[in-house]
Amino acid sequence: MIERLIALALLWLPAAAGALTIGVLHRADDARLEPRRLALGYLGQPGGTPEAGLRVAVDEAKFQLDAAGIAPKIEVVAVEGAEQARQAAERMARQGAVALVADLPAPWLLAAARAPVTVFNSGDAADALRQQDCRGNLVHTLPSERMRSDALAQWLLARRWSRVLLLRGPTEEDAARAAGVKAALARFRLALVAERPFKLSADPRERALANPLLLTGGVEHDAVWVVDSDGEFARSLPYRTALPRPVVGDGGLAALAWAPNFERFGAPQLARRFQRAHGRPMTAHDWAAWAAGKAVVQAALATGPKTGAPALAAALAAPGFELDGFKGTALSLRPWDRQLRQPMLLTDGLAVVGIAPLEGVLHPRNTLDTLGADAPEKLCPAR
Repeated sequence: MIERLIALALLWLPAAAGALTIGVLHRADDARLEPRRLALGYLGQPGGTPEAGLRVAVDEAKFQLDAAGIAPKIEVVAVEGAEQARQAAERMARQGAVALVADLPAPWLLAAARAPVTVFNSGDAADALRQQDCRGNLVHTLPSERMRSDALAQWLLARRWSRVLLLRGPTEEDAARAAGVKAALARFRLALVAERPFKLSADPRERALANPLLLTGGVEHDAVWVVDSDGEFARSLPYRTALPRPVVGDGGLAALAWAPNFERFGAPQLARRFQRAHGRPMTAHDWAAWAAGKAVVQAALATGPKTGAPALAAALAAPGFELDGFKGTALSLRPWDRQLRQPMLLTDGLAVVGIAPLEGVLHPRNTLDTLGADAPEKLCPAR
């Protein structure tokens, strides 16, 4: 009789929870997170490490995870280079991490992707990571530069601002991003009337390279598109151009994954949850980390409490896998470059004035594929 009572009692005990370990990799001493830079509030800049968005996603799913017998664990590692990123990623994979969420420079990210685990890129928008440098286990929740450029090009087309003056910064990153802008202009048949370099310099001989009146004068145009990876020049460009023209790109109107003042599709509730948890507004990088966390949780719930890295990767690659990103439509992963399909929010930092893809933009399969590299381009050799 006693043995029977013990057996019945054991049936009512909760099963041992399966561990769901998610790693976080971010750069140590990140210059983008210096207090002065954060205070200036550059459009598109991160506000913190990926841990913040990831924890919000995990906390949202606490009830479902508890019911499924899954115990989430987040391990955060700050790295100082590509080799450290590789070592940390491989160590966490050996210790059972099912996925990693990373905000790292491209070379560090590619080093981390050598580990046998899904790596979510929540911090680097470089097109090369989705194209010639793509990896089969590298998933991108942050939109690519081409997605951002295509969204702004659609906006210019809808407003019939067809003549674009492009101002480009001095870095290699600026040059690569400007190439994406020109591809977007060609895709939507907008005219590039001129491309002019700018440079912020203390050298008096280079003063003209930072003068908005000189840089924007002498050519007819409908809009100024500024590519400024640093952000200091772009943020001061609106209202200082030679002609009264709108500014888009890294100043004026930007295309971002998220804006904390977005007011549709349940977005205010997500923004408030993040604000309460971390005491600051949710940025595009935070949203990308949150989306990565939500993807991991959803895949884990689909595969069960003993989820491992291979099973989670298979669940993510399933054709029907979709996410609700609080943007009004289901989000999914593109099989040709592992980029998360998603609408882009067009914002000046104060309000969201539009959502791309814009109404009237067509695609034979999914209008979200009008943002970024499409399947026929076959730019990722790993797929």
